[in-house]
Order: sequence, then C-alpha cells, then structure tokens
Amino acid sequence: MILCAWLIYKQKHVLFIAGFVVFGIFSYFYIQTVVPQQVSENRVKEITWTDIYRINGQYIRGFAMSGEHEKWYVQLKINTEQEKRFFLNTPLAGMVFQVEAKHVEKRPTSHQYAFNMDLYIKSNGAVGQLEVDNYRITEKQANFFTFMAEKRFKMKQHIQNTFPLSLQSEAEALLIGSREQMPSDLQDAYRTLGITHLFAISGLHVALVVLLFYEILIRIGIRRETANWLLLFSLPLYAFIAGGAPSVWRAVSVTEIVLISLLIKKKIAIDDAFSVSIIGFVLFTPWIIYQIGFQLSYLAAFSLIYSSVILKNNQSYIFQSFIITAVCQLIVYPILIYQFYEISISSFLANLVFVPLFSFIILPINLLFLIITYISAPTSNFFFRLYEPIRKLLSDFIFYLGELPYQVWNPMQPSLQLVIIAYIAVFVFFISLERKRGLIFSSSLLFLTVGMIHINPYLETSTKITFLNVGQGDCILIEMPYRSEVMMIDTGGVLRFEQDAWKAANEPYEIGRQVVVPFLKGKGITKIDMLIITHADADHMEGAEEILREVRVQEIHISPGSFEKNVMRDLIEEAKKQQIPILEKGGGDRIESDYFQFDYLSPMDTTYEGNNDSLVLSMRNKYFHGLFIGDLEKEGELELVKRYPSSLKDITLLKIGHHGSKTSSEQSFLEMTNPTISIISAGFGNRFGHPHSDVVGRLNSLHIPFLQTGKDGTIEVEWTKNGEMLVTAP
Repeated sequence: MILCAWLIYKQKHVLFIAGFVVFGIFSYFYIQTVVPQQVSENRVKEITWTDIYRINGQYIRGFAMSGEHEKWYVQLKINTEQEKRFFLNTPLAGMVFQVEAKHVEKRPTSHQYAFNMDLYIKSNGAVGQLEVDNYRITEKQANFFTFMAEKRFKMKQHIQNTFPLSLQSEAEALLIGSREQMPSDLQDAYRTLGITHLFAISGLHVALVVLLFYEILIRIGIRRETANWLLLFSLPLYAFIAGGAPSVWRAVSVTEIVLISLLIKKKIAIDDAFSVSIIGFVLFTPWIIYQIGFQLSYLAAFSLIYSSVILKNNQSYIFQSFIITAVCQLIVYPILIYQFYEISISSFLANLVFVPLFSFIILPINLLFLIITYISAPTSNFFFRLYEPIRKLLSDFIFYLGELPYQVWNPMQPSLQLVIIAYIAVFVFFISLERKRGLIFSSSLLFLTVGMIHINPYLETSTKITFLNVGQGDCILIEMPYRSEVMMIDTGGVLRFEQDAWKAANEPYEIGRQVVVPFLKGKGITKIDMLIITHADADHMEGAEEILREVRVQEIHISPGSFEKNVMRDLIEEAKKQQIPILEKGGGDRIESDYFQFDYLSPMDTTYEGNNDSLVLSMRNKYFHGLFIGDLEKEGELELVKRYPSSLKDITLLKIGHHGSKTSSEQSFLEMTNPTISIISAGFGNRFGHPHSDVVGRLNSLHIPFLQTGKDGTIEVEWTKNGEMLVTAP
C-alpha cells in the first residue's frame, strides 16, 4: 500500500501501477510456495557442506545440502582433537559426509527478543536443523563453487599466517567479509558508535575496488570496452571471495547491470538497475527477504538514490556527508528499532570521520598489505611494524569513544503499527524536504512519532514480574507501573565444568550479554534501580558484570558475607569501577517503594554458608503477595515457617527454591504458603533433573499450579491496576 501510494505520488502511469500490484501478488504466492518448509530429518543420510560454517570449540555449525538437495542447518560434534585440527586446516565446502542425523529437540526461546533460530534457518533457505554425532567423510566434490570457496579459505589462512594478530580480524572483515575473529568488545564499541557497517563489504567498498581495478587496467593500456568486459566477468568472482553477503551481491549485481547497459549501449537509470537487482534476488532466492541485512542494504541504497535532489542542493562535503548519514538513518530507523531495539545517536558525527577514514585510508592500506604479503614477507613485516602501533592507537580511541555514556537511543521494541506510522512520517518528511514546503508539519510528525515510540513503555499501568528463561539459573525482572522503578533479582549465569582445552569455545557463552541484555534492550530498560543478588552461586550472578556494562544500575544488594566468594570478584570490581554502592541486606531490612512493600525475611545472621543464606524477598500490597526465595532449601524453608507462621499464608506468587531440587519445597512450607501460582527456574533438559519428581508430586498433590522456565520459556506475571493477575508464557 505504501509503495502504491508512492507510485501515485510520482504520477506513474495507471498500467504501470496495475502491473506493479499484479507482480506483488504473484511474488507473494511464489514466495509462499518456494520458501522452504520444515521436513523430517530422519531420511537424511548424507550431507555436503556449503562454505557457510564455523568451527567453535567442539562443534562445526553451518549449512549443508542433503542428498535430496535440501539445505539444512547442521551442528556436528567433533570427536577428537586431531579431527578438529584437520577441519581447521581444510576447507569443508563440497566435502561429503555420511551421517547419522538426530532429532533436534524443540526448546523454547529465551524470550521474545532473543535470537530466533527458526527465522535464521528460514532466511538462509534451509528446511530445518540436524544434529550429528557420528559421521564419515566419503568424498570431496569439485565444482566452481567449491573452487571459489577454497580460494577464499586459502586467502583467510594467508591473512592469519602473514598479518599480525592485532590486524587479522580487521583484514578478514574488510577483505573477505569474515567477522568470525572480531572480539565481541570491539564489535560492541563499533555498534555504540553506529559504524558496524564499515566492516560489512558495502556498495562504497565494492565501488572503490572496482574503481581501483578499472584504473589499473586503463593505466596498463587496456581499452575501456575491454576493461568493462573484464570487470563484468571478474566482479562475481570478487563477490564469492568477499563472502557473498547481501550488501556485496547488491553492489555487484547493480554494477553488472550498469556495465551490461553500457556495453549494449542501452543506458539504464540507476534506480531501474537497483529494481532489476532486487527482482532478481527475490525470484532466485525468495527466502532472502527475511534477512535483515538484505532489507537494510536496499532501503539505504534507495534512500540515497531518491535523495539526490536534496544532496545536489548542498555543495559542502561535510554537509553532504551529514545529509547522507541522516537520510540513511531515517529510512532504516524503524526497522533498526524493531529488530535491534536501539540506534546510535553518535553515528551522525562518527560516520563523518570514520567512513572516509576506513574507505579511503584503512581499506586501501589493507589491500596494499595483502598484495605485499604475497610479494615479499620482509617488506610486509616492515610496513606492519610501522602501521600496527598507529592502528592500535585508533582502536584505543574507538574503545574510549564507545564507553562514553548516552550515545544510544534504546526505546522499547515498537509494535508493527508504530513501525508503519514511523515510515509514513519518514516519507512525508522526505517529500516535504524535496518540495521545500510543509517542513514544519512533516518535522513535527516525525518527532511526534519518535516521541510515541519513546514514551510507550512509560504508559504501562500494570506491574510486571518476568521470570527470564536463562537456562539453569535465576533471573527475575520487576517493573513498577509507568516504569517508575525497575528491580532485578539475580542475573543468571553458567555453571562451568572442566574440559579439554580444544573443546573450549573461542569466546565463552555469557548469559548476561547474550540473553539478559537483549531482553532489557527489547523492553527499553536502560536503568535498573536495584539489582539483588540472592547468593554467591554462578547460576544466579555470573551475568551481572555484563549487565553492569550495558545498563545503569543504581545500587546492588547482596547476602551478608557473600562478597568474599571468588565468584563475586568480577562483579565487585566492576561495581567499584562504576562507583555503584553494594549493600549487605538481611532479615528485617526494608526497601522503599511507592507501589509495594518490600521486606527481606532472611538471612538472619551475617555468616555466609551457601544456599540457605539466600536473600528472601517479600513483595506485597493490599491485593498481591509475592515471595522470592533464591536457592533456599528445606532447612531455610522450615526457618521461614517457624519465624513467619501467619504472614506467609496463602500468598499469590512463589518462586520455588533451588530450581525445584529434591532438597527444596518442603511439604509444610508449601502448605503454609499455598501460592496461587508458582514458578520454577530450571533449564531445559538440565543435567540435575530439576525439577525433581518429588517436588512436582508435592505441588500436584497440593493442587498448586506451576510453570517452568526451561519448559514454558520466559514467564510474565502481570498485576493490573484493577487487581487482576495475568500469567503469560510463549
């Protein structure tokens, strides 16, 4: 509808608009037919690896084709260290394995803002997941695609063997489109500054390579027409070497279309070239429409094409650069907010500096270094010694800028209706800007929409208690009405066990950074008034350090004496660095709040001895009473029964102690509390067997309803202003 309105505004012929509508309807049904559907994995006996895979720890994860020519996402467990060395030093693309494929048991996602594996699989044209433990290599296919994959693999190995370690990740990203080796903290700094796109091989990147190659051909005496033919055949090869991301193929395909039009002397408009490119993509790989990179790449490109009038009115390079950044940010901001929940505000200024720096200095330097490493190792080492300290200074400067506060706008994920309204406001603003009238109205509409997105979470009148699915751990978020106060009880974490060094992942899995922080960003939470760490167990607090780095925390409450445990060291150091007060709390302490009465009921002593010294928090008002007991076990529960014989009767909500282990949820405690609903925080298929069958039996015999995060996913308990309780789970 929006595009039809745009065509009517552009006064296109009625037949053109009718053809556009017909093509749109045809494309919809075509995509619905062609996009892969889930099929059974039991019949898969043979797989052939594509060039999209990653070896991390003990696993190879990536895409492979079955003998029935279906694409699958495969997780293959490597059996020995020797096999891992072989896989690391051998390109897998085209390698055929006979396998025994296992069923991948369906498990709930961590939360609605978490990485969606099903959508990722679908967006890559795959039909489902395979899990492989037993396999045998049978052959290596030889074709054009495996040949190009081998060349890319060898180039990657060459970079790793010749470039200094500190420069390898940058060279791999800029030259072959691989960001596997880039440290997460560096990626976070680039994301904060809004310059992550510099490491995605883009249209400007391809244009520079094309210009360089073209000028070299002309300078060595090759005719222009011949140079165009050489570019026509070499650009697809470059796209394969560069990793074949949507932004690469977009730039390459458009350049190819323009080159063909020049060679046949039928000049084509740049917007028509882009349109042909996107139609080709959708027809040949319809599943690509689900890829965010594809959507953002074409949106940004079209925004620049149709903003040429605005750009021509400004001759200043700096002002033009600012306009280009602003136009691109405006056209993609609704999608960015919907998909990633945040936008870098500093990107408007950062791109003015870093786009020309990376495009015209750092990229050419990396290309030059790559060429020199093939010619003379001593010469390349000499230049590396000169360049490496300078590049380190730039990285340190980027890290410094990335740590500056208030650079990111992080509202709550907007509804689809708000996204549509935002795009209407953006288009109205662009039209007004082009016509040079109605700017006050269109600007007001634009800022009004931004304001609506920003204040949306502050209009919520209910109290929400969310039990986050963090695997085998606890993490509870409490949001007061109008977002006036936000509390978090525990942060989740991973219980780590000793294993062989070769099985260790390249970067450890971090619950705080990879599960809890995305949830907070999706909710638009940038400040936590109170972080409560019930006790010093990794599965309750290991994620705290990552949360402190991403979200402002006002104060931290811990159990008395627990700060002495080694597992608390990183949290204590980060809190001191940020000057966040850490307060020891215990039975009898109270938390001031406008909506509920919060009381700590336990522990009563100052000697920390483990689970039974967990902080126990009571949350109550006239209509609601919730009890959060950490990892309290039988002895601690009996102490609560003895100490509070009447005030804990018939509560509304109970967080079951110690993940529902056999040593918790004692009969008399459950009988006294008799909760309306109880929640068990326990991981899907966890090795401890939580919740224990005895606990489940007691809950069922007492007719106490319960939900489990590992089985039911993230659970939200909402208490409305009318006193009604709503419980939701995916």
